Amino acid sequence: MVIQYQGEQHGKKTNFTIRIIGNNLSKSSSNYQIDLLVGDKQLPTFTTSIHQSLSNCLKEIYLFRKHNGIKFDASSEKVSPLLVPYDQVLYNYNKYALFMA
Repeated sequence: MVIQYQGEQHGKKTNFTIRIIGNNLSKSSSNYQIDLLVGDKQLPTFTTSIHQSLSNCLKEIYLFRKHNGIKFDASSEKVSPLLVPYDQVLYNYNKYALFMA
């Protein structure tokens, strides 16, 4: 799943891409890998790129954004059309974590 936002980093307008890769380990377990890109450059996040929940992935992106002066424009969200419907539902349910106050 790929989500793009327009925004700014330290006052400079730029585009951000979030790549989320869900891996189902079994019927009762999943993990998620997440990448944050500014333009074509991947940014290192704080802890790890693999999480046991999508919510934890998005919280890490939020913390990274706050620490690095990154702002997303929520109204500019563009979601890649090639995605698993369950991932879309899960992302929509958890994306509040990207925009916490």
